[in-house]
Amino acid sequence: MVTSQSPAVSAVLQGTPVVPGLAFGPVVRVTQEIAPAAIEAYGDGGHADTDAALAAYDAAVDKVATGFAAKAERASGAATQVLTASAGLTRDKGLRGAVSTRLSAGEPLLDAVGGAVAQFVDVFSAMGGLMAERATDLRDIERRLVARLVGEPEPGVEVPSEASVLVATDLAPADTAGLDPALVVGLVTERGGPTSHTAIIARQLGIPCVVGVAGALTLTTGTPVLVDGATGTVDAEVDADDATSRVEADRASRALADAWTGPAQTADGTRVTVMANVADAESARNAATAPVEGVGLFRTELCFLDRKEEPSAQEQGDIYAGVLEPFKAQGPDVHVVVRTLDAGSDKPVAFATLEDEENPALGVRGLRLAISNPELLERQLDGIAIAAERTGVDTWVMAPMVATVAEAADFAERVRSRGLKPGVMIEVPSAALLASRMLEVVDFLSIGTNDLTQYVMAADRLATDLAHLTDPWQPAVLHMVAITAEAGRRARKPVGVCGEAAADPLLAVALVGMGVTSLSMAPAAVRAVGAQLSQVNMTTAEKAAEAALSASDPMAGRDAVRAVLEG
Repeated sequence: MVTSQSPAVSAVLQGTPVVPGLAFGPVVRVTQEIAPAAIEAYGDGGHADTDAALAAYDAAVDKVATGFAAKAERASGAATQVLTASAGLTRDKGLRGAVSTRLSAGEPLLDAVGGAVAQFVDVFSAMGGLMAERATDLRDIERRLVARLVGEPEPGVEVPSEASVLVATDLAPADTAGLDPALVVGLVTERGGPTSHTAIIARQLGIPCVVGVAGALTLTTGTPVLVDGATGTVDAEVDADDATSRVEADRASRALADAWTGPAQTADGTRVTVMANVADAESARNAATAPVEGVGLFRTELCFLDRKEEPSAQEQGDIYAGVLEPFKAQGPDVHVVVRTLDAGSDKPVAFATLEDEENPALGVRGLRLAISNPELLERQLDGIAIAAERTGVDTWVMAPMVATVAEAADFAERVRSRGLKPGVMIEVPSAALLASRMLEVVDFLSIGTNDLTQYVMAADRLATDLAHLTDPWQPAVLHMVAITAEAGRRARKPVGVCGEAAADPLLAVALVGMGVTSLSMAPAAVRAVGAQLSQVNMTTAEKAAEAALSASDPMAGRDAVRAVLEG
C-alpha cells in the first residue's frame, strides 16, 4: 500500500550502508496497514463461543503459514531461511496459547490476537540480541492474520510500475524476499541494522540498501532520490542529470565486477580464498555456479528449523552430503567449512534449544549446547563424517560461540577423531584475545563479524537506535579482527571472515590488508569483492587496513579507506 501525505524532505538523510551501489528513482512509500473499515465491519467476529473464535484463528494461521511456506519454496538462500522461520513462528503453540487465554477472558478475537502478539513482542524485545529481530516478524504475522480474519488481502509491497526506491519503516521477510531487482532498485528503511533480515536479503538480491535512516518517512511518494549504499546517504535534492550519470558509472563498474571469474587475488598476486555462505543443498548448488572456491560457512542449523525431532546421524549425513556434493568436481583445492549447530537465540531448533532463557543471545547456544547434551554434538559430527566420506570433499568443521581454549581443544579432539579438520569461530571477544592460543589446538579460525560486533560493542545488533555501534567498521571490532589475523599469520594457519562484513568490497580490502586469508559471503557479493581485490596490491591493502584501524568512527573509516584506494 502506498501513501503520499508526508511533507517533502529538504536534506540529505544519513543511515547505515549495508549493500553498496547507487540507485536513483522515485520513492514508493510502503505501509502495512489494513483498511480500518474492514476491521470495524468485522467487529467482534460474531463467533458463537471461544472454541469457534479459536477455530477461526487456527484457519487464519494455516493460510498465513502456508503462504510463507509457499514463498519459501520459490525463494533460495537467506530468503528461504527467514520465510521458513516465519512459517514456524506463525504456528507457534505459545502464541496460540496466549490467544486462547485472552479469548477465555472474554476478549474479542482481533483484540486477543493483538494482545498476544504485543505480549511476545515485549518478551523478544526485552531479550535483545537476535531475538529482537523476531518482533518485526511477529508484527508482520499479526497484520497478515488480521487481514485473513477480516477478509482483506494480506498486506505487502505493491509492485511498482517503474524502477523505484522502496522506503518503509521496516520490511518483513515475506516482502523483501519477493522483490524484483529490476523494479526495486534501492531500499531505505527507518529501522534495522546491518544484519537485519532486510539487509541480508537485499544483499542476496544485490539491491543497494541503507537502513536505520532517521527521517526516512518524511520522503514522499514520487520524490526522486539517489541512494548510495556505500556511504549510507539518501539524497532528495540531487540533480537528476548528475544522479543519472553517477548511476550509469556505477553500473559500468558493476558490469566489470560481473565479468570477474576468479580465482581471487590482489593485483600483485597474493591469493585470497573467496567462498560462499550456504544453508542447504539448493543454495549450495547455486553457489557452486559462482566463482568461489568452496563454502566458508554452511549454517547447518538452518536445515532443521522446522524439525521437532533430532535426525539420526545417517539422516544428517544424507542432508550434509547434498551440500558437499556440488563441490565434488571442483578440484582438490576446494573445501567446505561446516559449522556445527548454532541453535539458540533467533534460531531456535526444537530438539536442541533450551526454552525460557532470560537472555538467549548470551545463553546456551552454539557449542554450549553440548555441555548438557554432548550426544547432540557427537551425532552431528558423525553425520558430517558420513557426508565427507561419501563425497570425498575436503571437509573442515568449526564450532560457534567458543569462549575458552579448553572448549576449542575438546572440540578439536572430537573432530580429528573422525578424520576431519577442526576450527572455531571467533565471535566472543575472549576468543579473539586468545586467538594465538586457540590456534595451538585448532587448524583454522573463522571470524563471525555479526556476533563479534554485537559482543564487542555491547549493543543489540538489530536495534535501530544502536546501528551506529553495530557497524562492522567500528574500529574496536576491526582491532579484534586484526589481532586474530596476526595470530594466524604467526601460526601460519588460515583465518577467514564469514560474517556479512566479508561482502563489503571496500572493507574486504582492509581485511585482506590485516592478514585475513579467506572471505565467505552471499554468492551475489562474490564478483564485486573479487573484482575489487584484483585492482589493489598488498601494499595498498595494508595501507587500507591501517586507515580503517586508525579511524575514529565507521564513516571516517570508510572515507579513509576510499581515499587510500582512490589515491
